[in-house]
Amino acid sequence: MTDITIIGAGLAGCEASYQLARRGFHVDLYEMRPALLTPAHKTGLLAEIVCSNSLGSENVNDRITAAGILKEELTLMDSLILSCAQDSRVPAGGALAVDREKFSGLVTERITSHPNITLIREEFTHIPDGTAIIASGPLTSDTLAQAIRNTAGEQIHFYDAVAPVIMRDSIDMQKVFVSGRYGRGDDYINCPMNREEYSRFYDELIHAERNLPHDFEKGKYFEGCMPVEAIADRGQDTLRFGPMKPRGLRDPRTGHEPFAAVQLRQDNSDGTLYNLVGFQTGLKWGEQKRVFSLIPGLEHAEFVRLGVMHRNTSVNAPAVLDEWLRLKERNNIFLAGQITGVEGYIESTAMGLVAAVNIACNLPAWPRETAIGSLLHYLKTTDPKHFQPMNINLGLFPELPNVKGKKERAKIHRDTAVNALKEFMKSL
Repeated sequence: MTDITIIGAGLAGCEASYQLARRGFHVDLYEMRPALLTPAHKTGLLAEIVCSNSLGSENVNDRITAAGILKEELTLMDSLILSCAQDSRVPAGGALAVDREKFSGLVTERITSHPNITLIREEFTHIPDGTAIIASGPLTSDTLAQAIRNTAGEQIHFYDAVAPVIMRDSIDMQKVFVSGRYGRGDDYINCPMNREEYSRFYDELIHAERNLPHDFEKGKYFEGCMPVEAIADRGQDTLRFGPMKPRGLRDPRTGHEPFAAVQLRQDNSDGTLYNLVGFQTGLKWGEQKRVFSLIPGLEHAEFVRLGVMHRNTSVNAPAVLDEWLRLKERNNIFLAGQITGVEGYIESTAMGLVAAVNIACNLPAWPRETAIGSLLHYLKTTDPKHFQPMNINLGLFPELPNVKGKKERAKIHRDTAVNALKEFMKSL
């Protein structure tokens, strides 16, 4: 039985471990938590979700998205992470959101009970000699990050932030309403604001004290997880076209869309916790309570988790990785997860699955038409001078020059991707 070392038991590391173990490999899985925690992690559970509890949109009827296509592909390939997410899901409209603790608990149980996986709770500080997958995530320890830098060269840094979570029973339900956008379901609590309330909130937000990391570099945020105060810095109406957009929300008390709205999404299966959607923040903790209590309905909100900003580390993929996620300088070392330069939970999971299959199946040629293949194509072909982390999106898929209409393009991409992946799986 071949031994493979995997460093990091986050989403990508657990997915890679499972995929190799089910194919008969023995995996030594290293995880530094809980002995050594990061600025964002709170537990020793594997695959702990630290930012949003949403894993992005799913394909429902004719609503097809790139994220939904990627989920279909991972499901076809028996993804551990997707299976545990489905078993721990909470209501979130057309998105797949999870109860964080239940989800991580399921992944932990599946990994620790597998006979081919040995979990080792200690920090890994060097590049292994044998075949290995580094899936240490964007919060890689300083020691290991330096070892990667010494081998692979340049890395890039962005900043992510975590959104607060509050107790549902501390929300003033007389001031909010329950509805999805355009009346689709009732999975969100909406806190409406009129013009005056929004103006006051905006002014307090942009002037609130911020708790920036000591090594903060020129405001290099990842656009998909930008702190709410950084969005506000771009102009007074930017929030109303971002996390506070009122479009499709009708306040039953007025019969009209509010001037702005904050949405709250269920954070656990019991429905006792809710997070502020899109409200990742780096404000000082006292300021978070003060400013966010200006949101109608949250005047007396009880915060069980406050937002925090943390640095994400990834490699400059087109410069240092080959098409199979191997370091160009060490072709026995594969990278997986966000450290490769993808952004997002499901994208990170996909790179863990890819790295494992690449080892197990002798470097297969992933079909370009798939979401997975499109992500790999982006990592390989982007100009290294302009590379930045990327979520899956339809713009990464091969061009369809003779197809008009977003819905039709999405459907063709989905059908083509699924068929191509099924053929690819037969060849493995």
